[in-house]
Amino acid sequence: MHLSKSEILEFMREWLNAWDEHDLDGVMDHLHDDIVFENWTGAIIRGKNNLRKSWFQWFRFHGNFKFTEEDIFIDEQAQKVMFKWRLDWPSMENDYKGKNEIRRGVDVLHFLDGKILKKYSYSKTTIQIDRKLISLSAQKSNVSEYQASFM
Repeated sequence: MHLSKSEILEFMREWLNAWDEHDLDGVMDHLHDDIVFENWTGAIIRGKNNLRKSWFQWFRFHGNFKFTEEDIFIDEQAQKVMFKWRLDWPSMENDYKGKNEIRRGVDVLHFLDGKILKKYSYSKTTIQIDRKLISLSAQKSNVSEYQASFM
């Protein structure tokens, strides 16, 4: 199944809405059974069932996370999307736990048969907390531990 540009845009709107509603089933409905997800931490998860298991606790204790679309680029012929996002969520960073964190990043999505087959997530190494820019470092960050606990 080859999606048109307008179908991909509608797909992305529905998918983002499912994220905003913290609807794990709705998010998963948009993923191919053979999904390959590479997290910004470098963790790779293969298969829809494995990804559901890894995201279950995150969705259960979601802290009202919210993804906002900042930009989108669609390559209809290649069935690929570049999705620039903003994530607002409770920080897991040392010294800032529970405070609102703003993180920005990009997902590169590959479609097959009308579903997302590959999802590569990239995050900036600077986040915003209390209107301050905070540089992340591998030694100081708890996000890797946090994400790993859900994978």
